[in-house]
Amino acid sequence: MSEDNDLALTEIYNTYWKLLYTSAFNVLKNKELSEDVVQNVFISLWNNRKQLEIKVSLKSYLYACTRYQVFAVIRKNEQKLHVDLLDNIDNRLRKTSPETKLIYKELVEQIDHTISSLPKKCRIVYKLSREKHLSHKEISQKLNISTKTVENHITKALSLLSNSLGYLRSVFLLFFI
Repeated sequence: MSEDNDLALTEIYNTYWKLLYTSAFNVLKNKELSEDVVQNVFISLWNNRKQLEIKVSLKSYLYACTRYQVFAVIRKNEQKLHVDLLDNIDNRLRKTSPETKLIYKELVEQIDHTISSLPKKCRIVYKLSREKHLSHKEISQKLNISTKTVENHITKALSLLSNSLGYLRSVFLLFFI
């Protein structure tokens, strides 16, 4: 695909469109929006083909891009969409396919690997923020460091996570960590 072979894109599309559509539809519950999300993922894939550096499997990468697009649609249409992400969560978890669970597991493993490779102090600050849900002020008091240092550690951790996952941005990280 990086060599402008549009047949490669067609093959990728034919292989993954249904999985991506299903993933989007499970959250959005809207056929047209879900189709738009999938279309945007493939347009972005084609437009960025030259500079892409995918560090997870293609399937995981496309799945993550789809989730990112879904959350962007939700944010953009917040007032129009009445989507409650926690509504019927038990039913949705029961309907999750083994393939979706595997993709999610792979993404979590990549995130865990990246977090474990952070410098010790940065990893501690990140975990206090994201896992213990402490504020920057609470972390600074607990570790006896400035809030600016806490902010710097969080920024560094999110930047490394974003880079390790390729195309994904901090918004994706907030929903999957």
